[in-house]
Amino acid sequence: MTPTTAGKVLEALKAVIDPARGADVVSLGMVSGLSIQGGVVSFSLEVVPQEARDKEGLRAASAAAVSRLPGVTKVNAVLTASAAAPAPRGPAPAAGGHQVAKTDIPGIRSILAVASGKGGVGKSTTAVNLALGLAAEGWQVGLLDADVYGPSIPRMLGLEGQRADAEERTLLPKEVFGLRAMSMGFLVPPDTAMVWRGPMVTSALQQMLRTVRWGTLDVLVIDFPPGTGDAHLTLAQTVPITGAVIVSTPQDIALIDARRGVQMFNKVSIPVLGIIENMSYFLCPHCSERSEIFGHGGARAEAERTGAPFLGEVPLDVRIRETSDAGTPIVHAEPNGPQAQVYRELARKVAAGLEASLAKGSGPIITVE
Repeated sequence: MTPTTAGKVLEALKAVIDPARGADVVSLGMVSGLSIQGGVVSFSLEVVPQEARDKEGLRAASAAAVSRLPGVTKVNAVLTASAAAPAPRGPAPAAGGHQVAKTDIPGIRSILAVASGKGGVGKSTTAVNLALGLAAEGWQVGLLDADVYGPSIPRMLGLEGQRADAEERTLLPKEVFGLRAMSMGFLVPPDTAMVWRGPMVTSALQQMLRTVRWGTLDVLVIDFPPGTGDAHLTLAQTVPITGAVIVSTPQDIALIDARRGVQMFNKVSIPVLGIIENMSYFLCPHCSERSEIFGHGGARAEAERTGAPFLGEVPLDVRIRETSDAGTPIVHAEPNGPQAQVYRELARKVAAGLEASLAKGSGPIITVE
Protein backbone atom coordinates (compact mmCIF):
# COMPACT_ATOMS: atom_id res chain seq x y z
CA MET A 1 0.00 0.00 0.00
CA THR A 2 1.31 3.44 -0.95
CA PRO A 3 2.17 5.39 2.21
CA THR A 4 0.28 8.56 3.04
CA THR A 5 2.18 11.73 2.21
CA ALA A 6 1.82 15.32 3.37
CA GLY A 7 0.64 16.25 -0.11
CA LYS A 8 -2.17 13.71 0.02
CA VAL A 9 -3.24 14.92 3.46
CA LEU A 10 -3.35 18.54 2.33
CA GLU A 11 -5.26 17.56 -0.79
CA ALA A 12 -7.87 15.83 1.37
CA LEU A 13 -8.11 18.86 3.64
CA LYS A 14 -8.77 21.13 0.67
CA ALA A 15 -12.23 19.55 0.55
CA VAL A 16 -13.02 20.82 4.06
CA ILE A 17 -14.69 24.24 3.88
CA ASP A 18 -14.89 26.67 6.78
CA PRO A 19 -18.44 28.01 6.44
CA ALA A 20 -17.58 31.23 8.30
CA ARG A 21 -15.04 32.16 5.63
CA GLY A 22 -16.28 30.28 2.56
CA ALA A 23 -12.91 28.72 1.77
CA ASP A 24 -11.04 25.51 2.55
CA VAL A 25 -8.83 25.15 5.62
CA VAL A 26 -5.65 24.79 3.56
CA SER A 27 -6.19 27.93 1.48
CA LEU A 28 -6.98 29.84 4.67
CA GLY A 29 -3.65 28.80 6.17
CA MET A 30 -5.30 27.11 9.13
CA VAL A 31 -3.35 23.84 8.93
CA SER A 32 -0.12 23.65 10.93
CA GLY A 33 2.11 21.11 12.66
CA LEU A 34 1.42 18.37 10.12
CA SER A 35 3.31 15.18 10.90
CA ILE A 36 3.01 11.59 9.65
CA GLN A 37 4.41 8.64 11.58
CA GLY A 38 3.49 5.36 9.94
CA GLY A 39 -0.29 5.45 9.63
CA VAL A 40 -0.76 8.13 12.31
CA VAL A 41 -1.43 11.63 10.99
CA SER A 42 -1.29 14.62 13.35
CA PHE A 43 -2.06 18.27 12.62
CA SER A 44 -3.68 21.32 14.14
CA LEU A 45 -6.17 23.89 12.88
CA GLU A 46 -5.39 27.44 13.96
CA VAL A 47 -8.41 29.51 15.00
CA VAL A 48 -8.87 32.73 16.96
CA PRO A 49 -9.61 32.13 20.67
CA GLN A 50 -13.14 33.55 20.43
CA GLU A 51 -14.08 30.90 17.87
CA ALA A 52 -12.51 27.87 19.55
CA ARG A 53 -15.81 26.47 20.83
CA ASP A 54 -17.53 26.87 17.46
CA LYS A 55 -14.89 25.08 15.39
CA GLU A 56 -15.27 21.56 16.79
CA GLY A 57 -17.34 20.58 13.76
CA LEU A 58 -14.62 21.85 11.43
CA ARG A 59 -12.00 19.88 13.38
CA ALA A 60 -14.11 16.72 13.20
CA ALA A 61 -14.70 17.17 9.46
CA SER A 62 -10.97 17.62 8.88
CA ALA A 63 -10.16 14.49 10.87
CA ALA A 64 -12.79 12.51 8.96
CA ALA A 65 -11.46 13.67 5.58
CA VAL A 66 -7.93 12.54 6.42
CA SER A 67 -9.06 9.27 8.00
CA ARG A 68 -10.51 8.17 4.64
CA LEU A 69 -7.07 8.20 3.01
CA PRO A 70 -5.57 4.76 2.29
CA GLY A 71 -3.04 3.70 4.91
CA VAL A 72 -4.23 6.09 7.62
CA THR A 73 -4.87 4.23 10.87
CA LYS A 74 -5.32 7.16 13.25
CA VAL A 75 -5.82 10.93 13.02
CA ASN A 76 -4.88 13.37 15.78
CA ALA A 77 -6.54 16.66 14.83
CA VAL A 78 -6.58 19.46 17.39
CA LEU A 79 -7.59 23.11 17.49
CA THR A 80 -4.98 25.76 18.23
CA ALA A 81 -6.38 28.99 19.69
CA SER A 82 -4.02 31.35 17.93
CA ALA A 83 -4.42 35.11 18.04
CA ALA A 84 -2.73 35.33 14.64
CA ALA A 85 -5.21 33.01 12.90
CA PRO A 86 -7.39 34.52 10.15
CA ALA A 87 -10.64 35.99 11.44
CA PRO A 88 -13.72 36.89 9.37
CA ARG A 89 -14.70 39.77 11.63
CA GLY A 90 -13.62 41.75 14.69
CA PRO A 91 -12.07 45.07 15.69
CA ALA A 92 -8.81 46.27 14.26
CA PRO A 93 -5.69 45.48 16.29
CA ALA A 94 -4.48 48.07 18.76
CA ALA A 95 -1.64 50.27 17.58
CA GLY A 96 1.74 48.61 18.16
CA GLY A 97 0.33 45.16 18.88
CA HIS A 98 -2.64 42.81 18.61
CA GLN A 99 -5.36 42.01 21.09
CA VAL A 100 -5.75 38.59 22.64
CA ALA A 101 -9.08 37.69 24.20
CA LYS A 102 -9.31 35.20 27.03
CA THR A 103 -12.04 32.58 26.89
CA ASP A 104 -13.58 31.21 30.09
CA ILE A 105 -13.70 27.48 30.70
CA PRO A 106 -17.29 26.59 31.67
CA GLY A 107 -17.73 25.38 35.23
CA ILE A 108 -14.31 26.50 36.46
CA ARG A 109 -14.45 29.33 39.00
CA SER A 110 -10.74 30.09 39.24
CA ILE A 111 -7.44 28.98 37.72
CA LEU A 112 -4.14 28.78 39.60
CA ALA A 113 -0.80 28.63 37.76
CA VAL A 114 2.06 26.95 39.61
CA ALA A 115 5.28 27.88 37.85
CA SER A 116 9.04 28.05 38.22
CA GLY A 117 11.77 29.74 36.25
CA LYS A 118 13.75 26.49 35.98
CA GLY A 119 13.35 22.76 36.44
CA GLY A 120 14.40 20.72 39.43
CA VAL A 121 12.98 22.96 42.14
CA GLY A 122 10.10 20.67 43.14
CA LYS A 123 7.37 22.57 41.32
CA SER A 124 5.26 19.54 40.44
CA THR A 125 5.48 18.16 43.98
CA THR A 126 4.35 21.56 45.22
CA ALA A 127 1.51 21.74 42.70
CA VAL A 128 0.16 18.30 43.66
CA ASN A 129 0.29 18.96 47.40
CA LEU A 130 -1.16 22.46 47.01
CA ALA A 131 -4.04 20.94 45.04
CA LEU A 132 -4.59 18.37 47.79
CA GLY A 133 -4.36 21.10 50.40
CA LEU A 134 -7.03 23.14 48.63
CA ALA A 135 -9.21 20.02 48.41
CA ALA A 136 -8.72 19.50 52.14
CA GLU A 137 -10.05 23.02 52.66
CA GLY A 138 -13.29 21.97 50.96
CA TRP A 139 -12.56 23.22 47.44
CA GLN A 140 -13.49 21.23 44.32
CA VAL A 141 -10.10 20.92 42.62
CA GLY A 142 -8.83 19.94 39.19
CA LEU A 143 -5.15 19.43 38.33
CA LEU A 144 -3.74 19.88 34.82
CA ASP A 145 -0.21 18.71 34.07
CA ALA A 146 0.88 21.22 31.42
CA ASP A 147 4.40 19.82 31.12
CA VAL A 148 3.89 18.06 27.78
CA TYR A 149 7.52 16.99 27.38
CA GLY A 150 8.03 15.60 30.89
CA PRO A 151 4.67 14.85 32.56
CA SER A 152 5.23 13.73 36.15
CA ILE A 153 1.76 14.11 37.66
CA PRO A 154 0.61 10.56 36.72
CA ARG A 155 3.41 9.02 38.76
CA MET A 156 2.87 11.35 41.71
CA LEU A 157 -0.82 10.40 41.80
CA GLY A 158 -0.17 6.66 41.44
CA LEU A 159 -1.64 6.61 37.92
CA GLU A 160 1.43 5.97 35.81
CA GLY A 161 0.65 3.89 32.73
CA GLN A 162 -3.10 4.53 32.84
CA ARG A 163 -4.84 5.95 29.79
CA ALA A 164 -7.51 8.63 29.66
CA ASP A 165 -11.03 7.58 28.70
CA ALA A 166 -13.11 9.52 26.17
CA GLU A 167 -16.84 9.94 25.88
CA GLU A 168 -18.78 11.92 23.27
CA ARG A 169 -15.60 13.59 21.97
CA THR A 170 -14.56 14.74 25.42
CA LEU A 171 -11.77 13.45 27.62
CA LEU A 172 -12.63 12.23 31.10
CA PRO A 173 -10.25 13.32 33.85
CA LYS A 174 -8.82 10.77 36.25
CA GLU A 175 -10.36 11.06 39.71
CA VAL A 176 -8.01 10.29 42.59
CA PHE A 177 -7.57 11.56 46.18
CA GLY A 178 -10.48 13.94 45.63
CA LEU A 179 -8.86 15.57 42.57
CA ARG A 180 -9.76 15.51 38.87
CA ALA A 181 -6.53 15.23 36.92
CA MET A 182 -5.43 15.35 33.29
CA SER A 183 -1.94 14.95 31.82
CA MET A 184 -0.26 14.17 28.54
CA GLY A 185 0.96 11.12 30.44
CA PHE A 186 -2.60 9.75 30.22
CA LEU A 187 -2.66 10.17 26.43
CA VAL A 188 0.65 8.63 25.32
CA PRO A 189 2.71 5.68 26.62
CA PRO A 190 5.11 6.64 29.46
CA ASP A 191 8.25 5.98 27.41
CA THR A 192 7.15 8.04 24.39
CA ALA A 193 9.40 10.99 23.53
CA MET A 194 7.26 14.02 22.63
CA VAL A 195 9.20 15.51 19.70
CA TRP A 196 6.81 18.37 19.06
CA ARG A 197 7.31 21.94 17.95
CA GLY A 198 5.65 24.85 19.73
CA PRO A 199 2.34 24.89 17.79
CA MET A 200 1.69 21.21 18.54
CA VAL A 201 2.42 21.73 22.23
CA THR A 202 0.07 24.69 22.50
CA SER A 203 -2.59 22.77 20.58
CA ALA A 204 -2.33 19.86 23.00
CA LEU A 205 -2.61 22.20 25.99
CA GLN A 206 -5.69 23.90 24.60
CA GLN A 207 -7.31 20.52 23.97
CA MET A 208 -6.55 19.30 27.49
CA LEU A 209 -8.04 22.48 28.88
CA ARG A 210 -11.15 22.73 26.75
CA THR A 211 -12.11 19.20 25.75
CA VAL A 212 -11.78 17.65 29.22
CA ARG A 213 -15.03 17.15 31.13
CA TRP A 214 -13.84 19.02 34.21
CA GLY A 215 -17.32 19.53 35.62
CA THR A 216 -17.77 22.19 38.28
CA LEU A 217 -14.52 23.23 39.96
CA ASP A 218 -13.63 25.89 42.49
CA VAL A 219 -10.09 25.91 41.12
CA LEU A 220 -8.10 24.31 38.33
CA VAL A 221 -4.44 24.05 39.34
CA ILE A 222 -2.15 24.12 36.29
CA ASP A 223 1.33 22.69 36.79
CA PHE A 224 3.20 24.84 34.25
CA PRO A 225 6.30 23.57 32.42
CA PRO A 226 9.61 24.94 33.72
CA GLY A 227 10.82 28.22 32.25
CA THR A 228 9.01 31.05 30.48
CA GLY A 229 8.46 29.74 26.96
CA ASP A 230 5.83 29.41 24.27
CA ALA A 231 3.43 27.27 26.28
CA HIS A 232 3.44 29.76 29.15
CA LEU A 233 2.62 32.69 26.89
CA THR A 234 -0.15 30.79 25.11
CA LEU A 235 -1.82 29.81 28.38
CA ALA A 236 -1.39 33.30 29.81
CA GLN A 237 -2.92 34.89 26.71
CA THR A 238 -5.88 32.58 26.17
CA VAL A 239 -6.89 31.35 29.64
CA PRO A 240 -8.32 33.60 32.39
CA ILE A 241 -5.73 32.70 35.05
CA THR A 242 -6.81 34.03 38.43
CA GLY A 243 -3.36 34.01 40.01
CA ALA A 244 0.10 32.47 39.89
CA VAL A 245 2.46 30.95 42.45
CA ILE A 246 6.21 30.82 41.82
CA VAL A 247 8.25 27.95 43.30
CA SER A 248 11.99 28.41 43.88
CA THR A 249 14.82 26.99 45.91
CA PRO A 250 16.95 29.38 48.01
CA GLN A 251 20.14 29.49 45.93
CA ASP A 252 20.92 32.45 43.71
CA ILE A 253 20.75 30.63 40.35
CA ALA A 254 17.19 29.47 41.02
CA LEU A 255 16.14 32.90 42.27
CA ILE A 256 17.31 34.56 39.05
CA ASP A 257 14.95 32.28 37.10
CA ALA A 258 12.15 32.80 39.63
CA ARG A 259 12.51 36.54 39.05
CA ARG A 260 11.91 35.95 35.34
CA GLY A 261 8.75 34.02 36.21
CA VAL A 262 7.43 36.91 38.27
CA GLN A 263 8.23 39.33 35.45
CA MET A 264 6.46 37.15 32.89
CA PHE A 265 3.21 37.07 34.84
CA ASN A 266 3.44 40.78 35.59
CA LYS A 267 3.80 41.52 31.87
CA VAL A 268 0.61 39.64 31.03
CA SER A 269 -1.37 41.17 33.93
CA ILE A 270 -1.73 37.95 35.96
CA PRO A 271 -1.54 38.51 39.73
CA VAL A 272 1.40 36.79 41.41
CA LEU A 273 -0.11 35.41 44.61
CA GLY A 274 3.29 34.69 46.07
CA ILE A 275 6.63 32.88 46.07
CA ILE A 276 7.28 29.57 47.84
CA GLU A 277 10.78 28.63 49.00
CA ASN A 278 11.06 24.87 48.44
CA MET A 279 13.85 22.71 49.92
CA SER A 280 14.34 25.59 52.33
CA TYR A 281 16.11 23.58 55.02
CA PHE A 282 16.75 20.01 56.14
CA LEU A 283 15.89 18.66 59.57
CA CYS A 284 17.84 15.53 60.47
CA PRO A 285 15.29 12.84 61.38
CA HIS A 286 17.71 11.43 63.99
CA CYS A 287 19.09 14.46 65.81
CA SER A 288 16.72 17.24 64.60
CA GLU A 289 19.70 19.38 63.61
CA ARG A 290 18.77 21.92 60.95
CA SER A 291 20.95 22.21 57.84
CA GLU A 292 20.39 24.85 55.15
CA ILE A 293 21.77 22.83 52.26
CA PHE A 294 20.79 25.23 49.47
CA GLY A 295 21.06 28.36 51.56
CA HIS A 296 18.04 29.97 53.18
CA GLY A 297 15.85 33.03 52.92
CA GLY A 298 16.60 33.81 49.29
CA ALA A 299 13.00 33.44 48.15
CA ARG A 300 11.77 35.71 50.94
CA ALA A 301 14.30 38.36 49.92
CA GLU A 302 13.31 37.95 46.27
CA ALA A 303 9.65 38.37 47.18
CA GLU A 304 10.46 41.61 48.97
CA ARG A 305 12.52 42.79 46.00
CA THR A 306 9.79 42.11 43.44
CA GLY A 307 6.86 43.11 45.64
CA ALA A 308 5.32 39.63 45.55
CA PRO A 309 3.99 38.07 48.77
CA PHE A 310 6.17 35.45 50.45
CA LEU A 311 3.97 32.42 51.11
CA GLY A 312 6.30 30.23 53.16
CA GLU A 313 9.03 27.61 53.36
CA VAL A 314 8.84 23.90 52.53
CA PRO A 315 11.57 21.71 54.04
CA LEU A 316 13.76 19.25 52.17
CA ASP A 317 12.26 16.11 53.64
CA VAL A 318 12.66 12.46 52.79
CA ARG A 319 8.98 11.69 53.46
CA ILE A 320 7.87 14.25 50.88
CA ARG A 321 10.13 12.56 48.32
CA GLU A 322 9.16 9.02 49.29
CA THR A 323 5.41 9.63 49.19
CA SER A 324 5.64 11.44 45.84
CA ASP A 325 7.62 8.59 44.29
CA ALA A 326 5.13 6.09 45.71
CA GLY A 327 2.16 7.88 44.13
CA THR A 328 0.63 8.86 47.47
CA PRO A 329 1.54 12.54 48.05
CA ILE A 330 2.29 13.59 51.62
CA VAL A 331 -0.91 15.63 52.11
CA HIS A 332 -2.91 12.50 51.31
CA ALA A 333 -0.60 9.90 52.86
CA GLU A 334 0.07 11.67 56.16
CA PRO A 335 -2.53 14.46 56.43
CA ASN A 336 -1.80 15.16 60.10
CA GLY A 337 1.99 15.09 59.76
CA PRO A 338 4.15 18.21 59.98
CA GLN A 339 5.03 18.15 56.28
CA ALA A 340 1.38 18.04 55.24
CA GLN A 341 0.58 20.89 57.59
CA VAL A 342 3.13 23.06 55.78
CA TYR A 343 1.28 22.51 52.49
CA ARG A 344 -2.10 22.98 54.18
CA GLU A 345 -0.99 26.40 55.45
CA LEU A 346 0.30 27.32 51.99
CA ALA A 347 -3.03 26.21 50.50
CA ARG A 348 -4.93 28.47 52.91
CA LYS A 349 -2.82 31.46 51.86
CA VAL A 350 -3.28 30.61 48.18
CA ALA A 351 -7.04 30.24 48.66
CA ALA A 352 -7.18 33.69 50.24
CA GLY A 353 -5.18 35.11 47.33
CA LEU A 354 -7.50 33.51 44.78
CA GLU A 355 -10.56 34.89 46.55
CA ALA A 356 -9.03 38.36 46.63
CA SER A 357 -8.17 38.16 42.94
CA LEU A 358 -11.70 37.00 42.08
CA ALA A 359 -13.16 39.86 44.08
CA LYS A 360 -11.27 42.32 41.91
CA GLY A 361 -12.86 40.87 38.77
CA SER A 362 -11.35 39.52 35.59
CA GLY A 363 -8.30 41.20 34.14
CA PRO A 364 -8.21 43.32 31.00
CA ILE A 365 -7.67 42.05 27.48
CA ILE A 366 -3.92 41.74 26.97
CA THR A 367 -2.16 43.71 24.28
CA VAL A 368 0.93 41.87 23.05
CA GLU A 369 3.64 44.02 21.49
